[in-house]
Amino acid sequence: MGKPTPLEAGDKAPNFHFMEDEQTYTLEDLKQPCLLYFYPKDDTPGCTKEACAIRDAWSEFAAAGLKVVGVSQDDERSHNKFQEKYSLPFPLIADTELELAHAYGVYGEKKFMGRIYDGIHRMSFLINTNGMITKAYHKVKPEAHASEVLADLAAQS
Repeated sequence: MGKPTPLEAGDKAPNFHFMEDEQTYTLEDLKQPCLLYFYPKDDTPGCTKEACAIRDAWSEFAAAGLKVVGVSQDDERSHNKFQEKYSLPFPLIADTELELAHAYGVYGEKKFMGRIYDGIHRMSFLINTNGMITKAYHKVKPEAHASEVLADLAAQS
């Protein structure tokens, strides 16, 4: 498939939908900025560090008025287990058909331990209330991502 070509700041964010509190929401429904973060797989070391760092800074994300939504190729059952195990306070989208991953340009060639394969790259997008990407994070460090996003939010306001 080749290297991914992710969206950039200034691009219109493709719409998406997610479930929360038994209601379906779309990007267009949100009246607040959103961090849409893509990660490779539920309950793996890096993905758990990233999710837990966001969870641990949750009060700061809430105070900043930021909606956080995670996306991976895992199914709903896997997401539910992951959310429960780590008490994640934000919704996760099961992108099993990779529609969002392709729309945001985060799916493509990866290398791990000498093996080349296609998969979801760890990338995030900060989206404003007009549906525009204001910041694209193409090289996410799991432990530092939450604080990086919070610093960028503070700089934008």
